[in-house]
Amino acid sequence: MEKIKALYQKYREPISYLFFGGLTTVVSWVTYALFVGKLSMRPVPGNILSWVCAVAFAFVTNKLWVFDSKSWAWPGWFREALAFVAGRLFSGAVELGGLPLLMWLGLDQPLFGIEGFAAKLVVSVVVIILNYFLSKFFVFRKKVE
Repeated sequence: MEKIKALYQKYREPISYLFFGGLTTVVSWVTYALFVGKLSMRPVPGNILSWVCAVAFAFVTNKLWVFDSKSWAWPGWFREALAFVAGRLFSGAVELGGLPLLMWLGLDQPLFGIEGFAAKLVVSVVVIILNYFLSKFFVFRKKVE
């Protein structure tokens, strides 16, 4: 048990990121399924709305529980929020461009009865990895004193 605890402490940040990144991905997928599957939106507009929902969820979880940035003081959190949104806009562009590109390349099969969901899964993996590096090195970077 001590070895597991030590490993967790050593890798707490990536483990937490994967956990909350997984939850963020679930938020994205569930809202995508809701918008496209239940509300009959086309895949690209449904993807845009699912991205907005996921970004809002991700900022709070990354700030508080992954990168331990607890301060809500005005200049600090605002800089983080701007950097976070900028990073997510970049990765969002990757996602928004990646979904139709993969569908155009032939990954347009429905999955779970939802059009474009196979492409959505592939793009999500790429975006999770990209977002970790953007958050760690640009948004919630530790200050060197």
